[in-house]
Amino acid sequence: MTLVWLGIAIILAFGIEAMTGFGSIVLALSLGALVMEIDPLVHILVPLNLLMTAPMTWRLRQHIQYRFLLRTVLPMMLTGTAIGVLLTPYLPELLSKTLFAGLIIWFAARALLQPAAAEMPSLRRHSTITAAGITHGLFASGGPLLVYALARTSLDKTQFRATLLTVWLCLNGCLTIYFLQAGELAPYRETLLWLAPCVGIGAWVGNRLHHRIDQAHFSKLVFGVLLAVGLILMLNTLLSWAAAQH
Repeated sequence: MTLVWLGIAIILAFGIEAMTGFGSIVLALSLGALVMEIDPLVHILVPLNLLMTAPMTWRLRQHIQYRFLLRTVLPMMLTGTAIGVLLTPYLPELLSKTLFAGLIIWFAARALLQPAAAEMPSLRRHSTITAAGITHGLFASGGPLLVYALARTSLDKTQFRATLLTVWLCLNGCLTIYFLQAGELAPYRETLLWLAPCVGIGAWVGNRLHHRIDQAHFSKLVFGVLLAVGLILMLNTLLSWAAAQH
């Protein structure tokens, strides 16, 4: 039953990422955590994510905004990640995650209420991307803030999806290499083989849905998924707070 539930979670979460460009790891983690511990889930989902992002990034390579990616997104994400790693020992984890989830919910709700808001000024966008790196360094969850920053640019839906998928390919590729070198993927080899077809199904469904959604509805969908991610993170954090009191 565990594999069946994980398969359903992967089809749903990876389908959403194939459609929008983000969401697979955090959504699959939230659903998978109902039947499995977080640590093995991360070791399963990160390499599975490469099965989708690698071919999709190659297919969409002409839509990737390389200059923006190399000059802005990756340098600021890496800088922020380094800051986050340095801050980790000094910030209470549950408090940080609560504030982070609240920030995502506020950003997403504000964007849904103001769908016609102007493009984010460059200084604010750069600050938000750096903040995404900091949260990634603190607890490996920088994606939501990065999504918010990129969603307020002039990128169309295909450029947005292609550029985000490239970021996840880089980050999860590095993490998978680390897992391989440390010998941490060997116990999950059979599970990865069983779940790999679910990635393909999710990617196929999500890709077809992407082409059926116009730009206006796509923006609403992105912020709707972002709001759901924030609410899931907040719920998980509140449950952790409750568990810590007992």
